[in-house]
Amino acid sequence: MHRFLVSAAHKSSGKTTLSVGLAAALARRGLATQTFKKGPDYIDPLWLSAASGRACRNLDFHVSPPAEIAAAFARHGAEVCLVEGNKGLYDGLDLQGSNSNAALAKLLGLPVLLVLDARGMTRGIAPLILGYQAFDREVRFAGVILNRLGGSRHEAKLRAVIEHYTDVPVLGAVHEDPAIGIFERHLGLVPANEAQAAAARIAAIGDAIERQVDIEKLLLATRTSEPLAAMSPESLAARAAGIRIGVARDRAFGFYYAGDLEALEEAGAAVVPFDALQDRTLPQVDALFIGGGFPECFAAELEANRSLRGEIRTRIEAGLPAYAECGGLMYLARSISWQGKRSEMVGAIPADVVMRDRPTGRGYVVLEQTAAHPWRIGSGSEVRAHEFHYSTLENTDPNLAYAYRVKRGHGIDGERDGIVLRNVLASYTHLRAAGGCDWPARFVAFALRCRAG
Repeated sequence: MHRFLVSAAHKSSGKTTLSVGLAAALARRGLATQTFKKGPDYIDPLWLSAASGRACRNLDFHVSPPAEIAAAFARHGAEVCLVEGNKGLYDGLDLQGSNSNAALAKLLGLPVLLVLDARGMTRGIAPLILGYQAFDREVRFAGVILNRLGGSRHEAKLRAVIEHYTDVPVLGAVHEDPAIGIFERHLGLVPANEAQAAAARIAAIGDAIERQVDIEKLLLATRTSEPLAAMSPESLAARAAGIRIGVARDRAFGFYYAGDLEALEEAGAAVVPFDALQDRTLPQVDALFIGGGFPECFAAELEANRSLRGEIRTRIEAGLPAYAECGGLMYLARSISWQGKRSEMVGAIPADVVMRDRPTGRGYVVLEQTAAHPWRIGSGSEVRAHEFHYSTLENTDPNLAYAYRVKRGHGIDGERDGIVLRNVLASYTHLRAAGGCDWPARFVAFALRCRAG
């Protein structure tokens, strides 16, 4: 087996492109490659899943205790386990770095593959590597990959410096090449479920990595005979709930955690996908789950699908249970305004969405549940989750009820989140079924109660 964590000295070093390429290259060799992403993220896991052929799993200290993270890692282990970090190796929320990539590497016993953006660097790369080694001697390094090199002469200089001053092997040297980048926009990378010719882009990245990274040397440096902790397999045998939950899965809505969808099935729901851009009618469903995404980028197409928008509004007004996160909240509102254009949406929520130039809410949130929450989560009142949105709500009905008080984060207005209307809960917060947050089971039970009348 082979296990390692891909990290960097700082964010935007190219580690996602490198991780996607490595996952593709390893999967091509016939190795069962399981990818993981540290922290809250939907877009990177979409690319990693497409590259490896397996659903990427998230590991997040904010929502999960260390034992739960270790258990999830063990449960989804494979021949190769590739964990992509977030931000820099030692970056974190607290002074001790308790939620850093380094902390995750130590928790799971993973050697670190350090990606270094080497633009403009020569001899100075040596003290950088030496400093990363010295900062925490418990962190093991499998090697470094030099990224964004200026050419073969630049590569030769860096290799000579690293070999002379350090004992860290260079496992790869990737030259600057716009052709293997992943497109970006206002919320980060364009997701693989939306990017045109994503498979071709992944293949091109895989080709480049195979040419410029010593895969055999990487496998040798990350090989381990230590077995993963024995875990009882998760049962996905659905309980006899018989609930059908429609889930928007298309170019506009694609932000879903694999574990959350599985938890809906474990709670007895059949997950029924639909396309909010193309489908003219809803499938036969008892409830809706509309996750995040980029509805603003597809607002014209969503607006044009009047038939589906009208049916969703009619069903919601008749009592259909619905849970919407961020992009889903935007879709259920009256309208979305972006770049000087206003597009009509479902209109089930009395508010208008306005896109801003800068993030309104970004990062981890801590919420306190109110009495208005229609399907209370977990055993306590506190909910730990995350948000990332550029939009705000305007012309909101002042009589609306809210499921959460915001203790950390922004939510809808800095104080509240989670609009509750009829049988709808719509929030900017993204929940995750981890750390005692049993939202999928609670939502399924709520849908059952609504169906029973």
